[in-house]
Amino acid sequence: MVCGRCRAMAWAAVALMGIPVSVLAAVPEVDLSGYRPECGIRIERERNRLRCSWDWSDGQRKETGTVVVDLRPGRPLINRMGAAEFGQGEATTLLNADPVTFLLVGTREAPTGRPPGMSAFNVFFDAPAKRPFQKYQAKLALKRVRVDSQGRRATVSIGNVTAGPFSGELRLTFYAGAGLVHLETVLHTTEDRRAILYDTGLVLADPRKIRLSWVDTEGKFQHQNANPTGSDQSMKVAHRVLIVERGPGSVACFPPPHQFFSPRDLTDNLSTAWYGKRHRDLELRTSFGIRQSETGGGSFVPWFNAPPGTEQHLGVFYLLSPKGADEALRSALKYTHGDRFPDLAGYRKFTTHWHMAITMAALEAKKKGQAATIPDFVRMFKAMDLDIVHLAEFHGDGHPHDPGPLRLAEMKAMFDECRRVSDDRLLVLPGEEANVALGNTDAGKRPGHWVYLFPHPVYWTMRRAPGQPFEETVQPYGKVYHVGDGADWQRLLTQEHGLAWTSHPRIKGSSWTPDLFRRENFYASDRWLGAAWKAMPADLSLDRLGKRALDLLDDMANWGPRKVMPGEVDVFKIDHTHELYGHMNVNYVRLAGDRLPRFDDGWQPLLDSLRAGTFFVTTGEILIPEFTVEGKPSGSTINLPASGRAAIKLELEWTYPLRFVEVISGDGEKVYRERIDLSDTGPFDRRGFKLDPALAGRKWVRVEAWDIAANGAFTQPVWLSAAPSR
Repeated sequence: MVCGRCRAMAWAAVALMGIPVSVLAAVPEVDLSGYRPECGIRIERERNRLRCSWDWSDGQRKETGTVVVDLRPGRPLINRMGAAEFGQGEATTLLNADPVTFLLVGTREAPTGRPPGMSAFNVFFDAPAKRPFQKYQAKLALKRVRVDSQGRRATVSIGNVTAGPFSGELRLTFYAGAGLVHLETVLHTTEDRRAILYDTGLVLADPRKIRLSWVDTEGKFQHQNANPTGSDQSMKVAHRVLIVERGPGSVACFPPPHQFFSPRDLTDNLSTAWYGKRHRDLELRTSFGIRQSETGGGSFVPWFNAPPGTEQHLGVFYLLSPKGADEALRSALKYTHGDRFPDLAGYRKFTTHWHMAITMAALEAKKKGQAATIPDFVRMFKAMDLDIVHLAEFHGDGHPHDPGPLRLAEMKAMFDECRRVSDDRLLVLPGEEANVALGNTDAGKRPGHWVYLFPHPVYWTMRRAPGQPFEETVQPYGKVYHVGDGADWQRLLTQEHGLAWTSHPRIKGSSWTPDLFRRENFYASDRWLGAAWKAMPADLSLDRLGKRALDLLDDMANWGPRKVMPGEVDVFKIDHTHELYGHMNVNYVRLAGDRLPRFDDGWQPLLDSLRAGTFFVTTGEILIPEFTVEGKPSGSTINLPASGRAAIKLELEWTYPLRFVEVISGDGEKVYRERIDLSDTGPFDRRGFKLDPALAGRKWVRVEAWDIAANGAFTQPVWLSAAPSR
C-alpha cells in the first residue's frame, strides 16, 4: 500500500516531467482480436499491464521468458524483462526500462549521368551527412495497443510514435521456441527523397546492480558496471553484441546481423554499440543500445533509403538468458554460427570481389627489403571457415592499363603473392575488377565494372595496339594476351576457359550494365557468367536484402541467355578489428573431393561449377543443402511435365526463425512469385519441403528463403522446357 503523502509526491514528480495527470489515467484498450493462444506466446491482461511469456529450450533445459508491458502513459513501457529456468519462478533482469529510438533524417540525391528512369533511391554514390540533416528522438503517445499472432509468434503493436516527419508505432515480437525479443520502431513518411539512420536501445530507470559485458576488437571479454559518466559512450564491440547482467540473468542486445549495415567500401568498426547518460547530445537516464554512424567508410556513406509510404523497420534484438554474460554471448553467437560459415557436405565456400591490394604491398615490402608476412585477412578468412577467396586487385593502385612492362611484372607479383598465402586450408585466387570497353558498338563501349576469373594464372593486357598480335610470348612471363575489344576478350575467355561477370550491376560504376550490352556477343557467350549480388542499396522497409540484384537475376533469366548470380562483397583492405561479418555473403559451390584445390594444380572445377550454376548464395544464417526440380539441381534443364507442375525438393537449415520461402519463375517476359509463409518455424532447425508449383508456360524457376532478420539464401535458376508433344 502506498501512503497518501508518497502518492502526492509521485504525482508531483509526474507534473515536473511535463506529463498531465489526466493522461496517466487514460490507459488504452488492448485489441486482442488478432491473437490466438495456440501461437505459443501467452498474452495476459493484468489490470494496467500486459504480461507476455513463452518457453524455449537451450538444448539442455527448458527456459521461460517474461516481458511485462506497462500500459499507463508516462510510465516506463517495459515494466520487467527477463528469463528463468522453467518452473523456477519469474526472473527480472531489466526493471522499468523505456525503449528509445533516435532517427537521423537526411536527403537523398542521385548523381547525374545515370540511365533514364532509374530511381533516385538506387544509389551508392551519395553522402547525406555532407548535407544538412536533422536528428529526432522518437516520442511515444500511448494511445492504442494491438496484439496479433501468426504461426508460432505474436506481436504487440503500440502507438502512436512520431519522429520529425516520420510516424508509426512500436512493435514487440516474441517467438515460441526462441529467447528473442524483436523490438522495432516502425515508421513511415510522406516526404520524398529521404535517407535515414537510426539508433535504438533501452533507457534504465535504475541502473544499480547492472553490469555491462562485451568482447572488444582484440577478442577480450570486457566488463563494466553501469555507472557511466555523462558522455556518450560509443563502443567498438566484436560480434555486434552488448550484454547487460543483473543478478543471475542477462540480456544480450544486438542488431540484425546484415540488414543493420548500409553498404560501404570499408568494413572498419564504427562503434555500433552505446551506453551512457547522454546520446546524440540529448540527456538520458543510463541507457544502452545499438547505433549507426553517419560518417565513415570512405567518401560515400549512402545511409538507408526511406521512400515515401514505406514502413521502415528500425529493429533490435534482445536475447533473454537466465545465465550470465558468458552464456548469453554463446547463445547470441549461435545465430550467426559464431560469425562463421559452416561446412556443408559436397560444397566449398567461395567469396569474391576483395580489394586487398596485396600485390603492391608485397612489391613495396620487397623494395624496402622487408620480410614477407601473412596478411591479416588470411587469418580472418580462416577464422570464418572460408575456403576460396577471389581477389580484385589493381583497383585504385598498380598500373592495370599499362601496355606491358609495368603491368606484367605486377601480374607476376599478384600470382606469386596468391601462391604464397594459399595453403591446404585457404585458396587465394588472383583477379581484377576491370572497366575497359568490351564491345565495338556504343553499348559495348560503356562496359561498367566487371570481374574475371581464370582457372590458372593468365597474363594479359587491357589494350592491343594496331598490328599487335592477340597472343605472343614475352620473357620471362611466357604467353601474354593483348585484348582490344569484346571479341578479343571473348576469345581469351574461351581459349583459357575463363569466366567474367558484371560487378555491382545497375549501381555504382555499372549503373548502365549489363542492360546496355545484353545483346553483345560477349554477353550471350557462356563465358559471361552474368552479374553479382550484394545487399545494396539498403532499405529497411524490405523483408529481403539485395532486391536490386535479385530483380536483375530475374530479368537476365527472362532475356534468354542462361546467366547466374554469385554473391560478391566488394570492400577494400581489412584487418581483425573490423566488423566484417555484417558486410558478408558467401557462395556455397558444389565441388567434389575432400581436398581443396592447390594453387599450382589450378582450380578449373570451381569455374565449372560456377558456370553450371550449381551453387547457392547466402548471408550465412540459412543454408540450402538440397534444391532440385524434377530431381535436377540448379543450372539444369528439365522437361516440364504435361501437368504443368514441377516437383521441387527443397531442404533448408537455419538459425533465426524463418519468415518465408518464395518460388520465383518467369515466362520470358513476366516474373511470378509464390510465397510460402513460415511463421510456424522456430530457431535452429532443418526441414525438407516438397513443392509442386504451377509452371505451365514458364521458362525458369528458382527459390529464395528469408528469416525474421532479413538474412537470406537463394538458388540459381533451373531452366524449363515445355513437355514434348505426343
